[in-house]
Amino acid sequence: MADEAHAHVAKWKKEELAEIVTLLKDSPVIGLANVDAIPSAQMHAMRKALREDATIKISKNTLLTLALKQVGANKKGLDNLTSNIGGSTAIIATKMKPHRLYRRLEASKTKAPIKIGQKAPEDISVAKGETQFKPGPIVGELQRAGIPAAIDAGKVVIKQNKVVLKAGEAATPDLATMLARLEIFPMTVGMDLKAVFEDGTVYTRDMLAVDETARLQQAHVQAINLAVFAGYPTKTTIPFLIGKAYSGLIGVAGKLSEDAKSDALKNALASRAAAAAAAPQAASAEKKEEEKPEEKGPSEEEAMAGLGALFG
Repeated sequence: MADEAHAHVAKWKKEELAEIVTLLKDSPVIGLANVDAIPSAQMHAMRKALREDATIKISKNTLLTLALKQVGANKKGLDNLTSNIGGSTAIIATKMKPHRLYRRLEASKTKAPIKIGQKAPEDISVAKGETQFKPGPIVGELQRAGIPAAIDAGKVVIKQNKVVLKAGEAATPDLATMLARLEIFPMTVGMDLKAVFEDGTVYTRDMLAVDETARLQQAHVQAINLAVFAGYPTKTTIPFLIGKAYSGLIGVAGKLSEDAKSDALKNALASRAAAAAAAPQAASAEKKEEEKPEEKGPSEEEAMAGLGALFG
């Protein structure tokens, strides 16, 4: 019976499964991305942009799951990706590091018009001002879509700023059409990377969506701290090393007898002591300033009286 059932599996399914299995075996980095609602033109552009660095394969979720489990038997941790399969899913086979793959996919996203029935990702507004339309039936079409349009000096204008669709609300046919004609594109279209496998580890989207600038700044500070602690001189660390050495010198000098101190050293020690004594006082004064109740300004009546006095 098992052989009979196996014989009835469609040939294209066997071929596609074999293709996916080969991709999974040969690629050191495997990503899963959501590709729901991506127009074919944008999808083609993304494939073209990534062609030299990655292979994108979209297939049935059942085949993707089967291939991951099959290859995962020998590639430790790969089958952990299966929990991220859902909706329209693509496998991305690449040699790029997970963080780089995430950045590439985010950079490839484009803006697109909202479709009929799609929910707004955030409040969508129209701005007051002239439009590119000529006077005619378009005014009524804009108004039916809830856009405050009118004709002014022979031009079609939007009379005021207005939120025409709130976040989470679905676009009506009239509104979706008019927003597209106004070239308002509130939707972001692109592949959303769900998870990436590399060297036995699965990296989820939240692990990859990090602020690279903040990480570099943090690494820079940590590198300086380490270099100063180790006494490693560079153009950046020398001012800190000199400051550290000076603080150490003052600390040792404070333990010397008075007759062993030069006038310059005595002045330096006195300045350091004065600064240390002033620090708590400054902090206390700052705290009192923060706690000080806000002074009330003059009332409206007093202000009007003052204006009257100014102008006689």
